Amino acid sequence: MAVFGNINGWRTKIFVWLGLPVIAVGGLIFGAFDLVPAWQAKAGNGTPGAFTAMHQECGRRNCTWHGDFATSEGGVQRTGVILYDEPDGLSEGKTVPARDTGARNGVFSAAGGSTWLLLTGFVAAGAVAGVAWIVIVARSIRRRRPAPEPA
Repeated sequence: MAVFGNINGWRTKIFVWLGLPVIAVGGLIFGAFDLVPAWQAKAGNGTPGAFTAMHQECGRRNCTWHGDFATSEGGVQRTGVILYDEPDGLSEGKTVPARDTGARNGVFSAAGGSTWLLLTGFVAAGAVAGVAWIVIVARSIRRRRPAPEPA
């Protein structure tokens, strides 16, 4: 039984001292920049326009469409952007309605989707991990301080 206690101990220490800070920083950095634009797209805000699919880039689990965005009023165009929440059946050369809400790397499909939920989850997980890590560090420091000697 003592062996299992030691394994849990070192795993817990690695998680607390390495895992939580990585989760906090990763979640906050991944989600914070595009959280507000994603919520704006969910609400239907932003500059309306059209996204033209140029090429698709696929990873292990999903594919991402890259292309050009042009506003409905004309004038503003973003090239080489990602389409978040792309509709089913999108193919090369096809144009779909989209909204530019100021996201760093892309625009959002006007049809909507769940990117806002994913980004909210990343930011929430990062914030919880960061607060938990700060609390654990503060408690550890408090425990290591020597008790004051009685007068």
